[in-house]
Amino acid sequence: MLEAKIVLSYKTLREAEAVANAVSPDNVKVPEGLSVKTIRRGNTVLTNIECKSRLQTFVATIDDLLSAVSVAERTLSAIKA
Repeated sequence: MLEAKIVLSYKTLREAEAVANAVSPDNVKVPEGLSVKTIRRGNTVLTNIECKSRLQTFVATIDDLLSAVSVAERTLSAIKA
């Protein structure tokens, strides 16, 4: 089994909450053999990814998650400006 733990820290609770909410749909619909769980603890967003299938699926899932995080962070930056 492949496993990744991704920890992202933010300056404010609001930022962490916004990012966690933006990527939380990934917690619901995932292919069989894949688990994605994202939670927020304070100013930190924690994501645990477990994959019982192929390495390609695992890497693509991490890439998708980080892309979604990047979009959420850019959106937050645009709102602040």
